Amino acid sequence: MNLQLTRPLVFIDLETTGTQLSQDRIVEIAIIKLNPDGSRQTKRKLINPQMPIPPATTAIHGITDEMVKDAPTFKQVANEIKQFIGQSDLAGYNSNRFDIPLLMEEFLRAGMEFDMQHMRLVDVQKVFHMMEQRTLGAAYKFYCDKILEDAHSAEADAAATLEVLEAQVVRYPQLGQTVESLLKHIGEDRFVDFARRMVFENGVEVFNFGKHKGRPVSEVLKAEPQYYDWMMKGDFPLHTKQKLTEILNRTLLKKG
Repeated sequence: MNLQLTRPLVFIDLETTGTQLSQDRIVEIAIIKLNPDGSRQTKRKLINPQMPIPPATTAIHGITDEMVKDAPTFKQVANEIKQFIGQSDLAGYNSNRFDIPLLMEEFLRAGMEFDMQHMRLVDVQKVFHMMEQRTLGAAYKFYCDKILEDAHSAEADAAATLEVLEAQVVRYPQLGQTVESLLKHIGEDRFVDFARRMVFENGVEVFNFGKHKGRPVSEVLKAEPQYYDWMMKGDFPLHTKQKLTEILNRTLLKKG
């Protein structure tokens, strides 16, 4: 094994009903856990999204309403998935912008706390785009000299992502072989919520959209309390609303 791990690194890939964090749902999840001793564990599940899968989306990943009609809902398997991930770091391909945010949304919709505060996030796409700038299939061909069969099958994509990262740390010795050295080289995304409606600037939480873009969140909430109400009633992801509420509560405590 080319990676040197101090705790498991979990590779996640999702197939979904679409790409909207606040609206779409998981229809398939595959998780490959790479342990520090080099052993691997795999978990794959079809998920009933409790909503129709658009034909255009089925054309991409091949999962139909018929295939998931008897599958468990995410809420029914949420605890099993949480326990399997355990105290691992998380990895995937474009996972920081899609797979992990949507997974967090599903946990929140299921009413289950999923604390990621101490988890480190390795987005293999970020390494690839920094070094070569291509797609997962091209990355697999470039680094592993293999053709990615069954693309858009969650398990195949997750397995390919794992192999690509292992090949990357061999090709680019400057990356090091630990999660810490990887993130030191490619940088860690500094965002407050996964939808990136709020980000950190010089350690301060600021809005990243709309009329208040660039302004500290706490400053806006103090000056315009109605802006909080507008966001909470709006079509924002649950994780965005959760983080906004945390900031509001901290702001109110400081005022008190």
